[in-house]
Amino acid sequence: MSDKKNDQGPELKAGQIRALTEEEIAALPGGPGNPARRSFMKAGALAGLVGAGGLIGSLGLERAAHAAEPGKKLESHDVAPGHLDEYYGFWSGGQSGELRILGVPSMRELMRVPVFNTDFAIGWGITNESKRVLGENFPRGGDLHHPHMSQTHGHYDGRYLFMNDKTGSRIARIRCDVMRTDKITSIPHVADVHGLRVQREPRTGYVFANSEFRIPSPNDGRDLDDPKKYQCVFTAVNGETMEVAWQVIVDGNLDNTDCDYEGKYVASTCYNSEGAVDLAGMMRSERDWVVVFNIKRIEAAVKAGKFKTIGTSKVPVVDGRHGSELTMYIPVPKSPHGLNATPDGKYFAAAGKLSPTVTLMEWSKVDDYFAGKLKDPRDAVVAEPQLGLGPLHTAYDGRGYAYTTLFIDSQMAKWNIQDAIDAYAGKKVNYLRQKLDVAYQPGHNHTSLGETRDADGKWLVSLNKFSKDRFLAVGPLHPDLDQLIDISGDQMVLVADEPVYSEPHDAVIIPAKMLAGKIKRKWDRKDPFFAETVAQAKKHGVVLEKDSKVIRQGKKVFVYMTSSAPKFGLDSFKVKKGDEVTVVVTNVDSIEDLSHGFCLAHHGVNMEISPQETSSVTFKADKPGVYWYYCTFFCHALHLEMRGRMLVEA
Repeated sequence: MSDKKNDQGPELKAGQIRALTEEEIAALPGGPGNPARRSFMKAGALAGLVGAGGLIGSLGLERAAHAAEPGKKLESHDVAPGHLDEYYGFWSGGQSGELRILGVPSMRELMRVPVFNTDFAIGWGITNESKRVLGENFPRGGDLHHPHMSQTHGHYDGRYLFMNDKTGSRIARIRCDVMRTDKITSIPHVADVHGLRVQREPRTGYVFANSEFRIPSPNDGRDLDDPKKYQCVFTAVNGETMEVAWQVIVDGNLDNTDCDYEGKYVASTCYNSEGAVDLAGMMRSERDWVVVFNIKRIEAAVKAGKFKTIGTSKVPVVDGRHGSELTMYIPVPKSPHGLNATPDGKYFAAAGKLSPTVTLMEWSKVDDYFAGKLKDPRDAVVAEPQLGLGPLHTAYDGRGYAYTTLFIDSQMAKWNIQDAIDAYAGKKVNYLRQKLDVAYQPGHNHTSLGETRDADGKWLVSLNKFSKDRFLAVGPLHPDLDQLIDISGDQMVLVADEPVYSEPHDAVIIPAKMLAGKIKRKWDRKDPFFAETVAQAKKHGVVLEKDSKVIRQGKKVFVYMTSSAPKFGLDSFKVKKGDEVTVVVTNVDSIEDLSHGFCLAHHGVNMEISPQETSSVTFKADKPGVYWYYCTFFCHALHLEMRGRMLVEA
């Protein structure tokens, strides 16, 4: 075993990944050098395989970790087999309704976290625990956009990830310690929820969300054919309680949103100043707006009772339309789209979409406007660089450069912020540094740590909408394409193509070390995620960690059992046709990678139960016969024998 700290050759350039030493690997949770799994297999599983001959040896349980070939030079995006990525990437899953977790720079997909979708692999939308999060009569899918991590003082804090469901008008929260959705909130008075951002300062107290489609309010059948009475609202949700705090009525249709680094303002791009309901009507005006919301003034108005409620909702709604002291409308080119604040806290940029420009505005001039020192909102604009056709979103590297996707040109444009400001002031300076072809039609982009004070200027991802002729044909529906770009040097360098399933909308990139020690390797028995199920068992006099029994209450049957590789606590249980059956399984194994599953044949029932977790599912036993249940996660050499029978009497 080498004593060297790094035997991978000479010092790597910025952005390159070195191989971890054997000592470092051994110290990592779950790393190849961690003896926990092997110790379990020796001490635990061997006892369950007495008489199995040389089975354990033949399984090769103590395989060595793969490593990079000695002396092989790593490319900037290479991560050798058996080694770990430097960053987590959290990707929206679009119409799938899920969140995807990637390793960056390898771009390896690590996990899919169901949020607004039903997922049979782990039982999301099937288990009682997940149904409590989703709510009653939840939609069977969702359109997940814009994942963003909670922040404290402009830095990621690793507590939560927030995201929106455009089609279901919902906001969800994922706990980063277990990567499970723990709260979903429906937003009232809206037809959809599109843009979403988190408050940066002092911490993520608010999660801000735009509704995009204008509707009557209340939307109860009145004013169907009177667009003049349609309206759009901006929403603030309390990030801790996930309750809607307040809403603001605006002119036009809101699109994307971002906030400052001082906790004073949040801004949104806004189109359809005409208030039309058809494409031709929405195109009549030359300009639309960026709407800036004054958080303190809105809070004061709500506290003073200067709000209304709509229908049966108790959410305070204030009026932020033109002329309100709560908002500022900055004229910008027609149909602006992306809204992105710079890491230095000075500026925010609106991408033109139909204009070849990006409009750069200054937060301090917003201060001047609300203080009465700035009369014309347009004077908040400090630059308007012309970049190319179809600018949609802008990301930053923390070194003074911005990167804007050009949808129509299928390019990424790199430009210098200060040079763009100087050019707007009349100086002859070239702010455009480089254009890089991407394939094709990029939407969102994101830089590593680029939406925090810690932007490190290493990586940029371009989330492209099409990948025609770039991969093997898979039918009429083409995969989308994510491309990884190295921005650590003077020039952008495209280093990786990754086909992805429709449609990743947005992403954030977080250093892995930021979540080190925060992600749990097994569940805490006191975790609130399954607290209601634990409380129910207590009422039945059941100790979940040791009891396996059946309790009948009329037509309701509660089946409690443990799971410990390779055996369920009950080999069988008997119910009657028409019974409502609740099966509660507690995984008493404590080894971190020993997950079990409970799948009941012909009943649409499957759920994952990770170490120390309790999961439950309720269904109707409406078909007499013998039905096997079995473990779905390969947990043991005798995994296939881990099963039992549900006997349904006629």
